[in-house]
Amino acid sequence: MRHPRNRLPVALAILSLGSLAAHAGPGSETPAAEPLTFSEAVARALARNPAVAIADRDVQRAEGLLTETRAAWLPSLTANGAYTRLDDDRMLGGRVIAARDQLSANLLLSVPLIAPQRWVQSSHAHDDVDVARLGTADVRRTLAIAVARVYISVVTQHRLGDIAATARATAAAHETFTRRRFEAGQGSRLDALRASQEAASASAQQATTAWQIVRAQEALGVLVGADHPVDTAGVLALPTVKVDAADLVDERSDVRVARRLVAAADQVVQQDWTTYSPVLVGSLLPFLQRPGTPSTPDTGWQAQLQLTVPLFDGGVRRAQQRQHASALAKRHLALEGTVRQAQSDLRVAAAGLRQSQAALNAARQASHLADEALALSTLAYKEGATSNIEVIDAERRARDAATAATLAEDTLRQAELDVAIAAGHFPSR
Repeated sequence: MRHPRNRLPVALAILSLGSLAAHAGPGSETPAAEPLTFSEAVARALARNPAVAIADRDVQRAEGLLTETRAAWLPSLTANGAYTRLDDDRMLGGRVIAARDQLSANLLLSVPLIAPQRWVQSSHAHDDVDVARLGTADVRRTLAIAVARVYISVVTQHRLGDIAATARATAAAHETFTRRRFEAGQGSRLDALRASQEAASASAQQATTAWQIVRAQEALGVLVGADHPVDTAGVLALPTVKVDAADLVDERSDVRVARRLVAAADQVVQQDWTTYSPVLVGSLLPFLQRPGTPSTPDTGWQAQLQLTVPLFDGGVRRAQQRQHASALAKRHLALEGTVRQAQSDLRVAAAGLRQSQAALNAARQASHLADEALALSTLAYKEGATSNIEVIDAERRARDAATAATLAEDTLRQAELDVAIAAGHFPSR
């Protein structure tokens, strides 16, 4: 089963290629495609595609916010200094009470002793980091799926190109044979025209298929982060999965993200009590005063405990609790839907795999029979038993049957990939 979200990167790549092709001049040349194996293409995409880099930056941002919230309940130390210049000394009863030049400095050490709300905010920020990391894994999964689908498409387009080349060669040989018969007075001009028309159609089909190969290679190049087209290399090997395990969906990154979001929302609800807790902060202030005054010595220190108890806030905390409870309920529903969809994906993928295998067997048999029919039609035409319309019809049927078999192979590969995706076994962690 192909999830719409998984097709989004592919669609964007194809659209961007269409824009590039529209602006390319008629004399532009397509660079040579770089051959990559399936595993190399996936690995390079995960290393170079901007979507992964953006997701990594989201993780870094979440880690920065975690450090910021953690600092709220750690000790803080602040240094302060001031120089004051008066127009003259301030005198009282012949005694200087404020000197013309004054220098003061202090250090303020503040330590939150009881701050439950700050503590749980740090815990929530830690949950956000975990969610961001799981989100990065989900982005990597989506990207790897897109690469796999386009890679399979390139393989299929190459197979279709081979079929088109074979069909063109067959049509060209038939055209040559028909023309020679006509020139020798053994055939009709209608036969020659039909053979030439079929050869021209086969050439057009081959050119179209070649263009489709270029488009697929360019799309693969965009996904792997290359500045040139990328081609396939080696044997395409997809992971095999047993679909009879009930807990396979738990391996999927989207399910793990949904479960982690539920756990984070539940923790927020469980820790709502901290909004009613007091805050106790201790502070120590050593200071320096030059010159000293009757009320302030040259040096000294001051210690303080400050207790803050929230009594009434106009209903803000109760409103926040309702919001948190609503968010938890929504995430439970989202998890339920995600798991249900994952289980459905696995069932559909398993059924598609079985049906695709049956369709491929039937398509291969049909292609084999069409080849036999073409051989018999060609032999009958050479013996003069029929006109070449039977041969042309047999050529088209053979080409269509071979194309159908190739597309059935593509469907089977996609079905194998769908099973691995639905079970959470692709990409491997």
